[in-house]
Amino acid sequence: MIKSMTGYGRASQTIAGMAVTVEIKSVNHRYFEFSSRTPRAYGFLDEKLKSFVQTAVSRGKVECGVQIESLEEAEVQVQLNASLAQGYLKAFSELAVRFGIENDARVSTLSRFSDIFSIRKAEADEEKIWDAVRTVTAEALERFVEMRAREGERLRADVLSRADAILSHVAYIESRSPETVREYNEKLLARMQTVLESAQVDEQRILLEAAIFADKVAVAEETVRLRSHIDQLREFFNAEEAVGRKLDFLVQEINREANTIGSKAQDVEIARRVIDIKAEVEKIREQIQNIE
Repeated sequence: MIKSMTGYGRASQTIAGMAVTVEIKSVNHRYFEFSSRTPRAYGFLDEKLKSFVQTAVSRGKVECGVQIESLEEAEVQVQLNASLAQGYLKAFSELAVRFGIENDARVSTLSRFSDIFSIRKAEADEEKIWDAVRTVTAEALERFVEMRAREGERLRADVLSRADAILSHVAYIESRSPETVREYNEKLLARMQTVLESAQVDEQRILLEAAIFADKVAVAEETVRLRSHIDQLREFFNAEEAVGRKLDFLVQEINREANTIGSKAQDVEIARRVIDIKAEVEKIREQIQNIE
């Protein structure tokens, strides 16, 4: 299936007490390039997201944004530094004895000393978070791939229509090429008769000159290769794997054959058709730059 390298997909779900939103978008790129935007506390998701997205994308500059909002109260752990608290109590006792005052230390008294307590949030369950994010990412990725496939089908239709136009020009060139030889032969004969004032013309010389000209302007090999390249282009569009790079190389070959035909052309009409072919090739080249 032909896919475009341009796409967008978004999904949101509430899973395991978290509101998760994932956005995936991409543009043209020669290779696969991935970047992600995740909340600071969830940096461990970056590599997981890259590996997951790469299972469905082989080329393109892909950006993945993730938003996570916890809908549950975060579990907080308060830990007591017992040895420090004991030290405070001992100090209170010594203070009371030394100065002959009542030791009225209470829990409320100790609570004023914040250094005997430490507050920690429970560590995030990374697997739980990744399971939730992966579920939402899978949905966004599916929509992303669907959009790339729709765009790819549009590109496929456009390129194949231009390939048909090229074949139409090739058919004209194939039919016109023998006519140019015949016309050259007639012009050469008329020119020689004029020079020789209607005297007997050496037919063998005419045939030799015509043969040299025919060999010089022959484009049969080039048109055969052009047709072969177009057939191969159609086969690529039926492939399951990514073929963008192969198409790029193939279009270069099609353009090379068109240039060769143009360099051999000794006929205005053929030259015009070559220009038309090159115009179509250039438009195809632009389109396949967006094919994965």
